[in-house]
Amino acid sequence: MSLNIKTNTKHFTNPLYLESGRILEPYDITYETYGTLNEDKSNVVVICHALTGSHHAAGTYENENKIGWWDSFIGSGKAVDTDKYFVICTNVIGSCFGSTGPMSPKHPSHEPYRYKFPVVTIKDMVKAQRILFSELDIHKVHAIIGGSMGGMQALMFGIHYPDFASKIISMATTHATQAWAIAFNKVAQEAILKDPDFKQGYYDPQVIKESGLAGMAVGRMAGHISFLSQESMREKFGREYRLTDGLYELFGRFQVESYLEYNGYNFTKWFDPLSYLYITKAINIYDLSRGFDSLGEALKKIKSELHLLSFSNDQLFKNFEMKEISDALSEVGNTNHFYKDIQSDYGHDAFLVEVDKFKDYVSEALKN
Repeated sequence: MSLNIKTNTKHFTNPLYLESGRILEPYDITYETYGTLNEDKSNVVVICHALTGSHHAAGTYENENKIGWWDSFIGSGKAVDTDKYFVICTNVIGSCFGSTGPMSPKHPSHEPYRYKFPVVTIKDMVKAQRILFSELDIHKVHAIIGGSMGGMQALMFGIHYPDFASKIISMATTHATQAWAIAFNKVAQEAILKDPDFKQGYYDPQVIKESGLAGMAVGRMAGHISFLSQESMREKFGREYRLTDGLYELFGRFQVESYLEYNGYNFTKWFDPLSYLYITKAINIYDLSRGFDSLGEALKKIKSELHLLSFSNDQLFKNFEMKEISDALSEVGNTNHFYKDIQSDYGHDAFLVEVDKFKDYVSEALKN
């Protein structure tokens, strides 16, 4: 069956009150849907994207070959089966793929916000999505699924909108971003800020799209190290040297160096540097217990059936961080949660790459 991809942007004129006390108005949210909504709207599955993801989670557009970032997971007959479920994925506010972000025009002028854009939090991203779903007349969903920053959003939905989702599946994430992850984000932020071509935030986005931004590429390389693990790097690259480079050339490269360069520089042509700064800030200050006396108090709010999936060799959000959420839930008497540690040497990106290792678990969790 066809995926039935539809992409839309919804414009909101009511103010969005942010966690910081600031206001965003007006604002847009771009979203994509797959499959068909059933009559009683009971088959909705919400997908939340990670840091550099977008609303384009599955399939390919006509005349384009860029495949959705979770295409191996979402589609006809796949773990999130679009023959059964109506899937919605929105681009978070602060991002650069259609939803309002730092390079969007600041109403009423046509000039972009740049640094005048307010700091948004994971909770704000979720609030904006919840408003969108209300606008679409969707007031309860079958499930919310996300990995990494998407997993953060899924957990936020559970705490702040406890009656919204029957099930929540959160993968490869944490209850509060720890120093290790913040440190990697710091390298990326500094590399962007210190690049003269960034022009202190007053760059021409067209120039960046064409030429890239070296500082951001360097920061992204650091990020890529945290997305893999020592084992997966050894398996992927070993000590292989580029065949076209000489061993005794100063700038001769190992395959791993070549991989980091390719991914780093390529990335800067399609992701906006200010969005990167704003979203990494949102990730850094993410903490489920903010506004509550403790993590346990926050988790008491959750009513959904909750599935927590960690990956044994995740270097960015260690598996014990997910176990801490599970333990805290047990301590406050929550008996409707399940914790599973997926054996994987891949690293953090296993939730994107090694779908075979958890697809059956997810399709079963969605069924029950």
